[in-house]
Amino acid sequence: MKNRKYALALDLVNDPVLIKEYETYHERIPTEIQQSIQDAGVISMQIYRFENRLFMIMEVDDQFSFERKGEMDAQNPHVQDWESLMWKYQQAIPGAKPGEKWVLMDKIFEL
Repeated sequence: MKNRKYALALDLVNDPVLIKEYETYHERIPTEIQQSIQDAGVISMQIYRFENRLFMIMEVDDQFSFERKGEMDAQNPHVQDWESLMWKYQQAIPGAKPGEKWVLMDKIFEL
């Protein structure tokens, strides 16, 4: 089966100090977080930033599903601690549901 790609968006709290801290955390994420991402079936992940808007591209294998990843994350105390810490820097993007972080984007063009 062909690998799939997903694009997601999220906003950061619009504070230069917090944005710098967030980027510093992502210079070297904890091994347990990296392992949990890979165990869920994520082959590659990139995050880009413009101002306080983040854009993530994930390439995943055929075992990946957002539901499975959510279940795995809910049972992993390292991921729960990481997500709690990251929420200090993150804020819901306009149009997100209450409590929703990363929002899946619709592909509207491909060349």
